[in-house]
Amino acid sequence: MTGPNPDTKHPIPMHPRVGFLKPLVTAENIEIGDFTYYDDPDGPEKFAEKCVLHHYPFIGDRLVIGKFCAIAEGARFIMNGANHAMSGFSTYPFNIFGHGWEEGFDVATWQKENRGDTVVGNDVWIGMEAVIMPGVGIGDGAIVAAKSVVTHDVPPYAIVAGNPARIVKIRFAPDVVARLLDIAWWDWPHDKIGRNLDAIRSADLSALEAAK
Repeated sequence: MTGPNPDTKHPIPMHPRVGFLKPLVTAENIEIGDFTYYDDPDGPEKFAEKCVLHHYPFIGDRLVIGKFCAIAEGARFIMNGANHAMSGFSTYPFNIFGHGWEEGFDVATWQKENRGDTVVGNDVWIGMEAVIMPGVGIGDGAIVAAKSVVTHDVPPYAIVAGNPARIVKIRFAPDVVARLLDIAWWDWPHDKIGRNLDAIRSADLSALEAAK
């Protein structure tokens, strides 16, 4: 089983609302792995425009999304460009409107609000209208429930829900999680993944380890 070509923009015939994001997103500050897809009735082509907000190259933060992720309609990644300086009495961004208001603005007061890159692991499922805040890391195999607001890092294979999102369950026992992270099937060659789909889709860890 060779599987689909990860460079195909619309991998499901007659279903254009689903698209592999790697060939669709060309922004220099977004990195997306093979087979990660976005599902939107308006089409996935505007993922970067609709779902990645306040993301400006001059800030330097990146959105990194791994392989085999499923991103549902309306998910939002809020990037560091949304942050305001909070060290003074007002959070209003006077400086951006110019006409003298930019004078005396200390850039460092804004820079210290920068949370860094937002990094989503592999095989992550992000539910409808979930919001991922700046600088958050989401571990491999995690699930983010619909309408969740993720403000802190999510461990591998955790299920989080709510606002703010909290861990409601770890999908597997700690030793199983460790073994799955060691196997890292998403990094296998595509043909090897195709040959071992039964092991990947099952809960038979020994079969998956045997295929490693």
